[in-house]
Amino acid sequence: MKKIALALCFLLFATVFTGWLRKTNVFKQPIASVHKLPAQRKPVIGKNIRLHAASARAFVSANGFSRRFCFLIDMSLPSGRNRFFVYDLLRDTVMASGLVAHGNCNQYWLEGRRYDNKVGCGCTSLGRYRVGAAYNGRFGQAFKLHGLDSTNGNAYARYVVLHSYGCVPAAETDSDICQSNGCPMVSPSFLARLEPLIKTSTRPVLLWIFQ
Repeated sequence: MKKIALALCFLLFATVFTGWLRKTNVFKQPIASVHKLPAQRKPVIGKNIRLHAASARAFVSANGFSRRFCFLIDMSLPSGRNRFFVYDLLRDTVMASGLVAHGNCNQYWLEGRRYDNKVGCGCTSLGRYRVGAAYNGRFGQAFKLHGLDSTNGNAYARYVVLHSYGCVPAAETDSDICQSNGCPMVSPSFLARLEPLIKTSTRPVLLWIFQ
């Protein structure tokens, strides 16, 4: 009799406990949802980037540049936002992006944007560039730049080069970043990502600065 009574008590307890669990919706919540990770956002490719990527694809094919990738710098974006894009021309997408400084035109701080090509102007020059030889200079590892358009034809004479500097942050920021004397100046960590791409490319790499 004691065994039967214990069995009945256990059955009653199990029924009551199960009913409580159902009322609290425990059975309705999938366990996997607790550990579900948010989907990673794909990089947003603006219309300006896509238009210049299409033009760059035609240019590199006609002029013997690398058809795999190019560097696109959109100066219409705030300096605290990623505006240096490594563009995959084969897959039509952005491979990487980072911050890049613009020229201060020899002012302590340049408000807005100004562009020039005169020797000694200290400004950013718009246009297409061929990324040239690597060298160790004042700012460490750097790459010479050869202007290909009338708007940047003095780049080599102006010592405008692709280099890094510690004042450029590695990640986006809500404030403006430091300014250069006309060079596309990036963070040391971002240049470390660009360096192997440039050095292993069997053809010249196109860098294009636009607004």
